Amino acid sequence: MDALGITIFRVVVLIFSVVIHEVSHGFMARSLGDPTAERLGRLTLNPLRHLDPFGSVVLPLFLILTGSPFLFGYAKPVPYNPSALRDRVYGPAKVGVAGPLANILLAVLAAAAVRFLGGMLSPLAVSLMIYVVWVNLVLAVFNLIPVPPLDGHWLLVSLLPSRLIALKIALYRYQWVLLAVVVFILFPMLAPVLMSVLRLLTGASLF
Repeated sequence: MDALGITIFRVVVLIFSVVIHEVSHGFMARSLGDPTAERLGRLTLNPLRHLDPFGSVVLPLFLILTGSPFLFGYAKPVPYNPSALRDRVYGPAKVGVAGPLANILLAVLAAAAVRFLGGMLSPLAVSLMIYVVWVNLVLAVFNLIPVPPLDGHWLLVSLLPSRLIALKIALYRYQWVLLAVVVFILFPMLAPVLMSVLRLLTGASLF
């Protein structure tokens, strides 16, 4: 596979990983009583229903072309109605973590393929599967960070006692500052940890 083919593969992996991430939010919401995503036709793996022109295409291609060690992107969020959930207290947290958990499952399945089927695959195929593991680890860990608008913040605000309402307000008031800290400072610091997890799961390194 030439460089163009590998680039296309990387973009396709990212697109379908974020699509599965978003669809998982919708399925969890439906299981808790909210049919919003289903009614809007968002419970589908058809990427055309989920793609965000910038987050799903332009941003990933820019990161690839600039040689970024992290490939990141996003799809249009799957809408849901928190007031329609049967579980009003922890329902939003369950919907929030469904996406990252789906990415973790994809990473584990791809890692298992490398571990147990690697001897029957070509070196290129193994490398591509390792990349699937990497992308889904990055998506899962990044989205679990408890800063709005990332998924992990729903888990945090669901567990915080009501007396800490001031902290919840501060999270939303300064969410873009906190997100910038996560993107430019915290997440790059987590790269060695994610690489270690990748090696633990696959027995190999990405680079």
